[in-house]
Amino acid sequence: MNMWSSWRRVLHELLRVPPGAAAVRSLSLTPAQHTVIVERWWQVPLSKKGSPPRLYPRRHRIYKLVEDTKQQPTEKMELILTQTVPKLGGRGDTVVVKKSVGRNKLLPQGLAVYASPENKEMFEEEIKLFQAGKSEERLQTRTGQLTVEFLKHIKLKINQMPTEDFQVTKEVVCRRFLKQFLLVVPPHALTLEKEPIKELGDYWCEVTVNGMDTVRVPLAIVPYEDYSASYQKQLKAQRLQQAESINTDPVLEAETDLKTVPSDLDSVKEATETLESMVDSEVTITPSSDSPKKE
Repeated sequence: MNMWSSWRRVLHELLRVPPGAAAVRSLSLTPAQHTVIVERWWQVPLSKKGSPPRLYPRRHRIYKLVEDTKQQPTEKMELILTQTVPKLGGRGDTVVVKKSVGRNKLLPQGLAVYASPENKEMFEEEIKLFQAGKSEERLQTRTGQLTVEFLKHIKLKINQMPTEDFQVTKEVVCRRFLKQFLLVVPPHALTLEKEPIKELGDYWCEVTVNGMDTVRVPLAIVPYEDYSASYQKQLKAQRLQQAESINTDPVLEAETDLKTVPSDLDSVKEATETLESMVDSEVTITPSSDSPKKE
């Protein structure tokens, strides 16, 4: 008993607040996470001065629920990104994320800082300098990075219109970007290989994103194609005519070959007749009288 009283006295001395020092908040007043807050159903009556309150064992042990922190939604924290983070934003953007994400990923890796008034003011000044073009270190925004990656995997295709004054200019290419890929490209951010383009072939154009990253996009000028029903019928008729002409050509060639065959036979007959006449006109050689005779 004496040991317990001595330890209690030591603990009291350690926790005693010296005069002039700020009051320390009791640990019991700080609610822990995932706890249940309750209060007594029957209030404890006031006691006399200097005497402890009188508690009734049964009545003052009945509590009612005030707040259950387990059922509350998880709190989130506000951060300012220092770098571009996928699916969150770019540098200088203020985001609200879960505390687990902020404390375990963004803050330890230096991807974000707390949204304090000083940090907000610093990033606001940086954004103003960036918009004015006076920032020394310019970083591509998240949307700009996504645009750059998208431009690296596309190919622009423009049909040549059946007109004499057809030509491809920057305005035509910008309209084609908007129609084919829903991508807004201003004329000042576009550079063509040559301007204007009037002939069919493969070319290229360069797109500059936010004045920093430039991507070369292939550009193809192809013949005009009309997808209307009348034009498709016309194409079908032309293909049928071509197929018929191809099928009739071998017959004509065979007929011409048959006509040339008799002429070749006549030449062969003439050659054989000449050979026969030459054989008939040969002179037989008889032995001379000076040749020795057999006895």
